[in-house]
Parts: sequence; structure tokens; C-alpha cells
Amino acid sequence: MSPGAPRVNVLRLLQAHGIRPDTDLGQHFLVDENLVDLSLRAAGVTAGDVVLEVGAGPGVLTAALARAAGTVHAVELDRRMAPMLGEAVAGLGDVRLHWGDAMRLDLEALDPAPTLLVANLPYAIATPLVADSTWRLPALRGWCVMVQREVADRWLAPPGSPAYGAPSVLLQLSTRATFRRNVGREVFAPPPRVDSALVALARTGPGAPPAVRALVRAAFAQRRKTLANTLGAAGADRAAVRACLDRLGLPPTARAEDLAPPAFARLAEELRWTA
Repeated sequence: MSPGAPRVNVLRLLQAHGIRPDTDLGQHFLVDENLVDLSLRAAGVTAGDVVLEVGAGPGVLTAALARAAGTVHAVELDRRMAPMLGEAVAGLGDVRLHWGDAMRLDLEALDPAPTLLVANLPYAIATPLVADSTWRLPALRGWCVMVQREVADRWLAPPGSPAYGAPSVLLQLSTRATFRRNVGREVFAPPPRVDSALVALARTGPGAPPAVRALVRAAFAQRRKTLANTLGAAGADRAAVRACLDRLGLPPTARAEDLAPPAFARLAEELRWTA
């Protein structure tokens, strides 16, 4: 297939159904078949997997997932996509379409429970969806998602870097990155105004419990301040915070960005933080 063929086919299909992508809904459809295949390989999709796809759109990725996985839960908000999505997956196995906002759907009720999340995610929901899925969907063993490049930078950022923040901590507490590739704008229709990245994560442990999540968000609420002051403003005893930092081998002036993810779990436990 020539380099331009996938894009032309998708655009023609959209036009044939009288559909213009709605960028307000984050509709930038992946049209490069090589990247579709790469997403499946990086995710490690097998016939025994149950895959959750959010933002199915015209079904380019959905069809590929349907060929490789045992079951696909495809979530799509825009009901204009129904004819195209239905045609894309016709006769391809166990594909279950769920219409609605993924952030409001009862994902915990999906049956069978998803073991992988593979998606070209609408950028506006990428971080809350993936972070929440680490604790909402405990059966997930991995993620492979297309996101805004700056979002990928934040997810994978190490302690001490400007991009390191609450999303970095919450994701790194329960996952590790297994793959990342930066992606140009030309592989989408229509092209977004930002660059993207394909990121794969593997689960390393359970999602952060509510108390840890609450502490992490409080810690980064005023990242320029010391943790003792930031957590103190949220109700903690400042002396207790400093004592805990000392036991972690950190100075009393440490800020949130100075702590590795496991240290936040230790802080939450020792300070008896509540959600």
C-alpha cells in the first residue's frame, strides 16, 4: 500500500457518509496502517485478551483489534460513526459497541473485564482516563495509547524534571513504560495542531489507593512550596511531614518534585492520610 493510501481511504469513507471530523470532540483519526499494526504489537495483543478501545471513530483500529483479540469493547461518543464503525467490524468476531462518554460510562461493569487498553485517545481525556483505569480496571495488564507528546512527557518524566507531576507519580506507582515513539501530525485526519506519541505501559502493581491519590494531588497543588508547607496547608502536621522526610533521607525543604513515586505511598502511610 502506498504511503498516502490509508489517509485517502479514510477521508473518502468519511465523505461518503457525509461526516466531517469534529475536532471539538478530539476527532483526529489515525489513518496510518503501519501505526495501527505497531499499536497492536507494542500492546502485545493476543487472542486471549479483552481490549478496551476509547474513541473508536470510523473503526480503523477497532477492526485490527477485532482480528487479533478475543473481545473488543469499543467506546465512541459520536453516534454519526455508527454506520462506518458497524461496517468496519462486520463479521470480525466479538466486538461490543458502547455509545457514550468514556469518562461517564460504568467501565467497571464491562463484561468480560478488559485486560488491555489500546486507543488513539482524545487528548482532553487521556490523562484522567489512563490514570483512573489503573485503579478502576484492576484486570488491565497493559496500555498502548496515542496521546499528545507533552502528555507522554509528563507521564514518563523522572523526579526532579519540570514535567514531573501528579500524573507521573500516579502512573509510575503502578506501571512502567515499555515503548514510546514520537509521531508526526501527518498520520491523522485531520492533522492536529500538536505532535503526538505512542506509549505502551505494563502494569507493575495495583493502582494507587484513594489516600495516596489525595496526598499526591495535595503535594503538587503548590509545587513551588516545600512539602511541609504544602501538606501542612492541606491539614498535615508540618513537623510530622519533616520527620517523615528525614526518615526517607530527604531534607526538610524537599518539594514534591524531589520525591520518587514510592516515597508518596510511604508518606501517605506514615501520615495516615485520608482521601
